[in-house]
Amino acid sequence: MTSPVPSPPIRRVYLIGICGTGMGSLAGLLSDAGYDVRGSDQSVYPPMSTMLRDKGIRLLEGFRPEHLDDRPDLVVVGNIATPANPEAVTARERNLPCLSMPQAIRRLFLEGRHPIVVTGTHGKTTTSALMAWVLSAADRDPSFLVGGVLRNFNRSFGLGRGEDFVIEGDEYETAFFDKGPKFMHYSPRSAILTSVEYDHAEMYPDLEAVKDAFRKFVGLVPSDGRLVYCSDEANVREVIVSARSTLVPYGSGETEGWGGEILQTRPDGMSIAVRRQGRPYGTFDMGLSGLHNLRNALAVIAVADGRGVPAEAIGRGLKTFGGVKRRQEIRGVADGVLVLDDFAHHPTAVRLTLGGTKERYPGRRLWAVFEPRTNTTRRSVFQEEYARSFDDADRVIVAPVDHPERAPAGQRFSVERLVEDLRRRGKDAMLLPGVPEIVTHLAGEARSGDVVLVMSNGAFGGIHDALLETLSRRR
Repeated sequence: MTSPVPSPPIRRVYLIGICGTGMGSLAGLLSDAGYDVRGSDQSVYPPMSTMLRDKGIRLLEGFRPEHLDDRPDLVVVGNIATPANPEAVTARERNLPCLSMPQAIRRLFLEGRHPIVVTGTHGKTTTSALMAWVLSAADRDPSFLVGGVLRNFNRSFGLGRGEDFVIEGDEYETAFFDKGPKFMHYSPRSAILTSVEYDHAEMYPDLEAVKDAFRKFVGLVPSDGRLVYCSDEANVREVIVSARSTLVPYGSGETEGWGGEILQTRPDGMSIAVRRQGRPYGTFDMGLSGLHNLRNALAVIAVADGRGVPAEAIGRGLKTFGGVKRRQEIRGVADGVLVLDDFAHHPTAVRLTLGGTKERYPGRRLWAVFEPRTNTTRRSVFQEEYARSFDDADRVIVAPVDHPERAPAGQRFSVERLVEDLRRRGKDAMLLPGVPEIVTHLAGEARSGDVVLVMSNGAFGGIHDALLETLSRRR
């Protein structure tokens, strides 16, 4: 599908699937870099559509051959497009230069810069966002492309004048014509590997296939590059064995590289002590909480230090980091009930997020509201693991699987079994059929001082606003 990018300067860029998180962010980067950008999507919807239109980017509804009649200099094909997509077919028939999203990022933005690629099964978005902000707070003016909205910038991308380019390295497939992971295109000079676990069951048949993908990523970091890796994770230690770059370990118990511990957890974050090679490096305050975020911070500190950022500037960035939307995000308080939103869906992410929330709000009753809706959580591959992921919740509400028919028959996740397993573990757990029923139950049972943590990788039917509105009327 891909064809060579022409040697004449690229001026007009067309994006197929422009409203996706990654594609919309790329469109914003292209616009800020001075390109004439437009694109199409099957459903043009806020907030991405609003952001793009505010930047003067033309959005076209649906995929139609005539959208390419003016022959753009480059067509970027998002991974939402299938081989039968009318615009992808037209681009191929007309021999228009085409690239996948990762190829376009490398070709147009990474050449001549120092790519800092953050990858791993968990923590990519928070770690890459924190990395971008720490470098910004140190006046390095980095570029960045992250899979979530940074509250400090109120956007997921930025085009800076500095040498550093921070990018979240996704292990998901690149495009219909390139089934390899996106991170294979990002030419890392510095890299962070946070974790390696089984995920994306529709793409990877087993854990070994996931490990093989990360081994290939590790091999991309050049001999004069740096690979910062979480030594707490056995799978990570396994896949970095063949690395040819400088290896920099970090972890909560690390003595040879970067280590640290949580000194105090508060509702507004935590204080951490950081060690380098077993010796004190500094004590820092940050607005995140939980052991997983201690590790994320250690990874960022290790890379920033390697890039020449002094400890004082790193501390300034950690302290002023506003977080990422949908990662332990406070959505509001109504009648004394705190409502949080989080993207957690993998069982490890659910467990760590609940643990961090419990530490942050000690003594308060914690409700976990969970919606299974990813391609992996629709399948039974983690059926037993989920039952062990909710131990820190005091009450658990499980919603039905979103579009269960998208998982193969006989391999579908059972929310009924999850609730039964949770009850056998002594949890007060229930299955409710939809958002109205969940909101009604919480409005009747949640009391002032409770914390409600909603976990879903989608909009979940607007549950957060509906719950806050109902609770506010309860008074």
